[in-house]
Amino acid sequence: MLHALAMKMIEYDGPCVKRIQHFMKVRGFAALIAEGEGVDEATRFTLEAAALVHDIGIKASQEKYGSSAGPLQEKEGAPLAKQMLRSLGFPQDVTARVAYLVGHHHTYSCIDGIDYQILVEADFLVNLFEHGDAMNAVRAVREKIFRTATGKKILDEMFGC
Repeated sequence: MLHALAMKMIEYDGPCVKRIQHFMKVRGFAALIAEGEGVDEATRFTLEAAALVHDIGIKASQEKYGSSAGPLQEKEGAPLAKQMLRSLGFPQDVTARVAYLVGHHHTYSCIDGIDYQILVEADFLVNLFEHGDAMNAVRAVREKIFRTATGKKILDEMFGC
């Protein structure tokens, strides 16, 4: 199912190489952190699905509002994620949780599960690099956002924290 979802997202975001590269990298880091943290298979499946579709709302946000700001991505992305997962036959509980994660992945004040925490960390690992953020920003994110030992280790190794 994750393969079908990845291929559907590549089709959805094509030919935008940047967005495709982004969600594939976020999925990779999410899987790596989940494995390091000993996350159970069901949670990992939901997490990887969420990582693949986490930015599905960008295109709709840009078309509707001329912006891809985080809150707009969340608003537009949740229903799109739900629709895509339903079309691929994902279980209802997985679909609901993925839609929730997509609808909150830029909201850091209400992280309510290991899947949510890891998705946020994986997204930051990729965004900090892609945006070329300064070391003071990397350190601030480490202190304020990162909670998993695996995520912190990856961040420290990547950025020399």
